[in-house]
Amino acid sequence: MNNNQAQPMTISCHITEARRLQALRKLNLLDTPPSEAFDRITRMAARFFNLPIAAVSLTDANRQWFKSRVGVEHTSIPRMQAPCGAVADSRDVLVIADLLADAGYCDSPLAAGGVRYYAGAPLITQDGHCLGALCVLGNAPRETTPEELGSLQDLAGMVMAQIEMMHAIGRVDPVSGLPNRTQFIEDFQDMQKDRPSGEWRLAILINLATPEQLAHAARAMDSVYLDDLVNDAAAWIRDELGDGRKVYHVATTQFALLAAPGITLDACLPVIEAKIAGAIASIKTSFVATPAVGVAPFEVGTADCLSVLRRAQSAVQDALERSSHVAVYSAHEDRLYRRRFTLLGDFARALASGDQLRLVYQPRIDIASGLCVGAEALLRWNHPTLGAIGPAEFIPFIERSRLAQATTAWVLETALAQQRAWREAGMALQLSLNVSAANLLEPDLAGRVTGALDRRGLPRDCLELEITESAIMEQPARAHATLEAIAASGVHLAIDDFGTGYSSLAYLQRMPADVVKIDQSFIRELETDTRQQGLVKAMISLSQDLGHRVVAEGVENEAVLAFLREAGCDEAQGYLFARPLEADVFTAWYVGRMVAQAQQLSLNIAPMPANGMVVAAS
Repeated sequence: MNNNQAQPMTISCHITEARRLQALRKLNLLDTPPSEAFDRITRMAARFFNLPIAAVSLTDANRQWFKSRVGVEHTSIPRMQAPCGAVADSRDVLVIADLLADAGYCDSPLAAGGVRYYAGAPLITQDGHCLGALCVLGNAPRETTPEELGSLQDLAGMVMAQIEMMHAIGRVDPVSGLPNRTQFIEDFQDMQKDRPSGEWRLAILINLATPEQLAHAARAMDSVYLDDLVNDAAAWIRDELGDGRKVYHVATTQFALLAAPGITLDACLPVIEAKIAGAIASIKTSFVATPAVGVAPFEVGTADCLSVLRRAQSAVQDALERSSHVAVYSAHEDRLYRRRFTLLGDFARALASGDQLRLVYQPRIDIASGLCVGAEALLRWNHPTLGAIGPAEFIPFIERSRLAQATTAWVLETALAQQRAWREAGMALQLSLNVSAANLLEPDLAGRVTGALDRRGLPRDCLELEITESAIMEQPARAHATLEAIAASGVHLAIDDFGTGYSSLAYLQRMPADVVKIDQSFIRELETDTRQQGLVKAMISLSQDLGHRVVAEGVENEAVLAFLREAGCDEAQGYLFARPLEADVFTAWYVGRMVAQAQQLSLNIAPMPANGMVVAAS
């Protein structure tokens, strides 16, 4: 044979061996503990042949490793000159009547150790890969009958059945009986090899219930509820798909399948929507579990299985917010979500950095006098690579994360340090900070707030905490207990974004608040909207009758301010007066406004104090 012929054969052998080793390692058998299920078969082989040595021998790259063994102390031997290695290469039965008489094995380690007889039957997977051999060995030469060979092959088949069963257990969900996520990944990879590259396919993910629904069900129902839900769903999906279609149980309450080749979104979506609508209408536990479906298109040959599953999961989240309960993967929505997730991790580093976060301050103006009586501290984030991140983007997900408490602690310390500096400069302002729902669940919030004030020698009433109605209503009992403790300490409370949540007379009466802040959505276009004017007047009157001071947010022009003054509103905040300002800019703005107010009211101005502040003389 010339060299041109030998090279392709060598390459082919290397590829075959690589695939065989890949198949072996997928089974996760190598270097695992002994198993009675295999040892039982090995003992049967030794007894049947009446020989002292038997083993289930797996052929690794450079060794023969024994999953089960009788009469052997060591767990592996080198693959070189090992008869089981030859069985793996040939995928055929090998019998050596006398190793010392065989040219290939007379100088092998087995022969040197006293072994004279060998018989091995191949362990072949359903895909045709030989994993090794079930072998028997003796210390004396002997012949082998056809009956013995047949029995050895039967026993090897039993070993393979055990291996396949163990493998299936790792690939089948024990509750639904469906192939699991591991099997989905393997089948997805095989599909990409079998189907034409560039073909477009659809991955479909069925989600049975939201995490909140499952949490409520777990508290209210028996532990078998979830199993029943999964089994009922699996049966329904199998019935809907019919024979010949494969569905996978890829997560606790999620099932995945691949649409048949050639199925388009236009053809697929109406069918899915109709079936889900029927399921929701007929399901007995629709109040507990609401199914949703995410569809992720992908291109064969370039798609990564885990990425496809993640995209389908992203589509499921979108589907939960739609009336059809079905959604197709949106690259735009996915980018937004992934950005939020990335920013969440980056924000934790920002808290520790010392130079990414800062507070800006927006003035609050007493409408009757025009004086600046307070400021709201607002958090700003300058990302090291993305630049300024708007608060509307990062605040909502920070408030819903474990970073909420740490963020509020940072804001509190930073704001009170600024308040101390302003007080020392003669600026007697009340400072307002926003508090999230997560903060209201902290049992020590009141103590930490008052402790921070006391450390700086600040009066309790110089601080106001703003809480939204929706934050309070998440866990009303615990929230109200925290608010009562804060109010009792002397720190002021304000209801933020009033009118956008769960406003009611009973709610306002119970809330220990000093201030009600009317949300800016009610203030915009107030000068031209008569219905809005009536609503705002009622809000002001109602809040003041219950003992609350009223602040209007989002005031941007003189006409709106004039209406609020006539309606008796106490304070205003908005761009008409100033945008949120850096601390030093706010200080200069405050000084300028005080001077202007003093001049307007024809007050005498005291000499400029040493600290640079202007103070109105009495």
